[in-house]
Amino acid sequence: MDTSICPDGMDAAALDVEQLLALRTQELQNALNSARALSDQAPCGLITFDAEQRCVHVNQTLRGWLGRTDAPQHLSELVAPAWRDALNTHVESLRQSGHCDPVELEMLRPDGRAFRVRMASTPVFDAEGHFLHGSAVLTLPGEHASVDTPPATADSLLLSITDRIPARLAYYDKNLICRFANQAHAARYGKTPAEMVGSPLSQVVRPEILPDILPRVAQALSGQTQTFEAERLGADGLRNYFEIHYIPDFQNGAVEGIFIELHDITERRRTEEFVLHANQDLEQRVRERSAELFASEQRYRLMVDAIQDYCIYFVDENGGITEWTESAQRLHGHTRSQIMGRSYEVLLAGDNAGEDEVDPGQVLRLAKAHGQWETRGWRLREDGSRFWAHTVLTALRNESGELQGLSSITRDMTAAKSLEDVMNDLNRELEKRVAERTQQLVAANKDLDVFSHMVSHDLRAPLRHIASFVSLLQEQMGESGDTLALQYQNSIAKAAKRMSLMIEGLLEYARLGRVTITAQPVPMAPLLHGVMAHLKQENPDRRIEWVVEEDLPVVRGDAMLLAQALGNLLDNAVKYTRTRDVARIEVGWKVNPVGGRTFFVADNGVGFDLEKAHNLFVMFQRQHHSMDFEGTGTGLALSQRIIERHGGRIWSETAPGEGCTFYFTLPFDGANPEMAFPESSLAELPA
Repeated sequence: MDTSICPDGMDAAALDVEQLLALRTQELQNALNSARALSDQAPCGLITFDAEQRCVHVNQTLRGWLGRTDAPQHLSELVAPAWRDALNTHVESLRQSGHCDPVELEMLRPDGRAFRVRMASTPVFDAEGHFLHGSAVLTLPGEHASVDTPPATADSLLLSITDRIPARLAYYDKNLICRFANQAHAARYGKTPAEMVGSPLSQVVRPEILPDILPRVAQALSGQTQTFEAERLGADGLRNYFEIHYIPDFQNGAVEGIFIELHDITERRRTEEFVLHANQDLEQRVRERSAELFASEQRYRLMVDAIQDYCIYFVDENGGITEWTESAQRLHGHTRSQIMGRSYEVLLAGDNAGEDEVDPGQVLRLAKAHGQWETRGWRLREDGSRFWAHTVLTALRNESGELQGLSSITRDMTAAKSLEDVMNDLNRELEKRVAERTQQLVAANKDLDVFSHMVSHDLRAPLRHIASFVSLLQEQMGESGDTLALQYQNSIAKAAKRMSLMIEGLLEYARLGRVTITAQPVPMAPLLHGVMAHLKQENPDRRIEWVVEEDLPVVRGDAMLLAQALGNLLDNAVKYTRTRDVARIEVGWKVNPVGGRTFFVADNGVGFDLEKAHNLFVMFQRQHHSMDFEGTGTGLALSQRIIERHGGRIWSETAPGEGCTFYFTLPFDGANPEMAFPESSLAELPA
């Protein structure tokens, strides 16, 4: 998989460079077009040729003289055969020495007519002194004035042409006196071309520049062409850059002066510097980004190779392995040379029957279709051993959505598989034990049903006989009997009644273990007020201050059972506040942090020692003697069973003489129902 490396911001910088280069190219093209237009409009013939005398450019004026619309390919096509040797000598001298004398040639039109021209040429060399091309000015002698274009003097033609050229041109004789300057060169020094003529070079050039150019001028006067670039300060105070040529003027084999050409390359240099800085910035960003990517790749490889229970490798869309990591070699045992290019199917065991492993080709299709696919099954090592593995195949796609391959992450799950098998065995054993225990509980419930039936019928019948005969005996003896005998009768009657209540409580306790809870929304406020109304009717002479929060919530449960549990708690509060002149019973609630709602019933009664109340919610266990407070000790046990059947719990906080508070939790019902329990019906609920 190839990953393109492109630092952030590279595209923007490259785009700026391309735009600037395009702009500069267009400017240069415009300048070239302008120069060609000037060349075509010149009153003289202009031609540019290379070292092999091939014509590079011929202006429109010369084409008109020749009577041709096409451009000639070679200089030899222009002149009569008798004049070709003179032309060759002229060009060769220009190439070798950089100077040649003007020459008169006879040119031919396509119709065979001949006319004479005077040809003056100048060369252009590169920085190493190699000849690039020559430029020639062709003028008509006076005797050929009958040609279509009127003749002009050489000086006027030369001045007209050079003034239209943006390059700065000048000619100094061997005494360094200016003999010619075009408009651009003279303007550089704030003068006209006529004012420049006759000025010594030392008076034209600034003194600080003379030490730099005088050695080059001396070389040019000795016959060596000088080409160099220099920085000059313009009249506007800005620094400009020029390409400068000092070309010797050879006449009769001796240097009589030098031609000076200055081409403004400021924009080119600035463009080059901009491109250079931009390239340096891009190179720096590439280096930084490459270092980041290298570090990232190193971290990735270290991470991939360091993992123990996992391995990562890559495959192509057909399942052929394309990248094999150290972690894959460590887990499977195959070396890179052994496995590269082979199908990943060689890593799969063929006996995965009964597991969720499907056909390997199907796995690839599913991974490519869904983006990712997980399988479990046996995998093979190089030595033939197997291990249980969990494999995730992930399709890797580029930004265009094209599939680049798939990654395979395999985890050795052999230990987990063994543990899973052990857990399955344990679960089967546990299920067997649960079934056996369930049978035992069913048998125990049957025994409990038999016991309840026995208590309900066989024990209650003799108890009713005892109570009946004691009542008959009391009626027969009346109040005239023996006082001690009457006391014994009363004790027997109370004991029989107490035993009857205990049997009722025991039966109710057993019933609560089997009763089905009918869960429904139960508003606690009307339920509580119904129970309170019942207690107020039973205790008309008691001074009880009831403090009840008004926003009691709605819970979920069985209304009848919750009323029974709440009645037992409130009955205890009324009972154990009997010794107080003004009893205070408070009922409230709060949100349970672990879910549901927590309610409390607090009183200012006698309380009890909580450290000694180990069997507080056990049947028939009491914290006070029956002679002090009546009761059978079944109310709290029944309340606890009801609360637990609703998924809650109950506990108490108390101290002797400081009152008692019972807390219990119930599940919360989120919606407030429109149903309501009338207080009249709730008042009829048993305590």
